[in-house]
Amino acid sequence: MLGPLVLATLSSAICLLPIAARADDAPGQITAAVDRAFQPLLKAHGVPGIAVAVTVGGRQYFFNYGVASKESQVPVTQDTLFEIGSVSKTFTATLAAYALTLGKLSLDDGPGKYVPQLRGSAIDKATLLQLGTYTAGGLPLQFPEAVTHGAETWAYFRQWSPTAAPGEQRRYSNPSIGLLGHVTGVAMNGDFADLVQTELFPRLRLRHSYIRVPEAEMGNYAWGYDKADKPIRVNPGAFDAEAYGVKSTAADMIRFVDANIRPERFEAPMRDALAATQIGYFRIGQMVQGLGWEQYPYPIALDRLLAGNSVTMAMEPHAATRLMPPQSPSAPTLFNKTGSTNGFGAYVAFVPEQRIGIVMLANRNFPIPARITAAHAVLQQLASDVP
Repeated sequence: MLGPLVLATLSSAICLLPIAARADDAPGQITAAVDRAFQPLLKAHGVPGIAVAVTVGGRQYFFNYGVASKESQVPVTQDTLFEIGSVSKTFTATLAAYALTLGKLSLDDGPGKYVPQLRGSAIDKATLLQLGTYTAGGLPLQFPEAVTHGAETWAYFRQWSPTAAPGEQRRYSNPSIGLLGHVTGVAMNGDFADLVQTELFPRLRLRHSYIRVPEAEMGNYAWGYDKADKPIRVNPGAFDAEAYGVKSTAADMIRFVDANIRPERFEAPMRDALAATQIGYFRIGQMVQGLGWEQYPYPIALDRLLAGNSVTMAMEPHAATRLMPPQSPSAPTLFNKTGSTNGFGAYVAFVPEQRIGIVMLANRNFPIPARITAAHAVLQQLASDVP
């Protein structure tokens, strides 16, 4: 028989877990807000299917629209696998922070400490922190098309010439955070994708998230649709796993959001890793860049959130100001990240202090402003419903 202390401990643990519920269990005002914001997007942008999950005060609600495949007409559910594109970078950051808490690496290290091919090169003057915050000195958004595998990747980095000193400017970059992910795998004596799937996802209690989708789960994997309305899925590329390779469900992603809202539910070192990704290191305009997550003071006006997630922010370099000391959230803060592949679009946002968050996964890469506008409206409703 369990003693009183054990029962009390179990009871406390159960209370800390988020409570999942169907859309028809959601308060009417939340259902109305989600329907009003997201349902019109299917027709307006030709999106076959959208999965939305929200969390408010520890309760999760799921809303599903359309189909996972236009050919099979299988409906979207909270367990449909979507490509989350660059939202994957938040998992890369979390694994790097996990390695940091284990003492496997330091954010002050250069990549050459772990990748001998890069020692003495220009990229080795940047730190792992600068790689993770896109401030290494001007790495581009994408690798050149000719760079497809390891040898070409290292040759590219060896010949790369910076356009700014490390830490001076932010230029959003897959090669930058991709290199951080690769180094993290080396530091942890493993393959990055394997570590994410066998270490990170299980510790975060994510049961249906993958970089390499197993055959048994392929039936749950949605088809994305490109500009020509042809079914498509992501192609392999240099550092694809590290930069944009995760496939996940609305159920898992809102669980990840709740993990970030309440990291204290986890034991160290995962608790500390989650908290580490919420530290701000550089100010870029009105946005603060951390490891993976981008952050803003909350409440936030829609125009400011749109500006921080604009094409200009993604495609052009911007002056970066190092925050000394790094900024730990001490006031209500919104964390967010967009993600896209050729056939999919995603958006995630949450406010830990308000205990609210939203996940949107879609099988078309439709405009980011439309995603953010819809999510912003729902977050406003959620904030008014916090217990």
